[in-house]
Amino acid sequence: MPRGAGSRLELRTSCPWTTTTWSSPSQPPISDLAYTNKELIYGLLFDLTAETLRTIAADPKHLGARIGATLVLHTWGSQLTHHPHVHGIVPGGGFALDEDRWVSCKGGFFLPVRVLSRYFRRRFLEELGNAHRAGQLHYFGDHAPLADPAAFADYLEPLRQCEWVVYAKRPFSGPAAVLAYLSRYTHRVAISNSRLLSCDERGVTFRWKDYRLKGHTRYKTMTLSYAEFMRRFLLHVLPSGFHRIRHYGLRQRRALPEPRYRSRTAPSEHPAASTQRPLAPRRKPTHSANVPVPTLRRAHDHHRDAPARS
Repeated sequence: MPRGAGSRLELRTSCPWTTTTWSSPSQPPISDLAYTNKELIYGLLFDLTAETLRTIAADPKHLGARIGATLVLHTWGSQLTHHPHVHGIVPGGGFALDEDRWVSCKGGFFLPVRVLSRYFRRRFLEELGNAHRAGQLHYFGDHAPLADPAAFADYLEPLRQCEWVVYAKRPFSGPAAVLAYLSRYTHRVAISNSRLLSCDERGVTFRWKDYRLKGHTRYKTMTLSYAEFMRRFLLHVLPSGFHRIRHYGLRQRRALPEPRYRSRTAPSEHPAASTQRPLAPRRKPTHSANVPVPTLRRAHDHHRDAPARS
């Protein structure tokens, strides 16, 4: 279980929970742009997914409430290809816009997927255009001509006409089911050991799943050369310091409302008064050469002392 997940799920144990999946179309592939602009494209996936959820949920025509979400970034497909997408869990309701009152989704229905998809598509393409005009995108190889504004506009034009992939699953029955779902996505890497079948003179053989099929026929095997296997695996290395699990809206610790709905670990301020406080600068350690460094004895370490981390 991710650290803090249990206390966060105490926020509202009686409401249903919905899972959502967000990704861009495969043609033309946004993943090609993301390969050389990971931090920017992945950040847009996170922020615009959260913006879409909160904007549509706040519309009185749909839910008329302030909601939150926990989002997890995935960058791989079953064949280790580069397929950036976001999984999210969202409480089945939120707080009314004008008062401290919980508003639940009606009849197990979360939000209209088509409305979410259209808003997400519009905002993502707008922000890509803004990033291009600001010179924040980098292009190499076959995509070098996209530095030209006209070529970039032509590249994005098909994306304005097709449907973007936004999927919402039927609500879960409670936090236990949410944790079971979330644990499958939070701390995995591109491929697990259980999927590796052999490593021999032919290369690396592993099991993959064809989601277009059903039944036992969807499980297949693939053999890649060692170089190609490592190339695909390294596609999914995130930028240094990038957080692949993020909390938005009411799911943020600083944004939780009144104590009766708040987890035990949440702060006490009301969301309307919540502000981002700058982090205090980290002070350098001031150990003198004559002062011994304290040691930390771990429960499983009976035969040696480990220096404590500063």
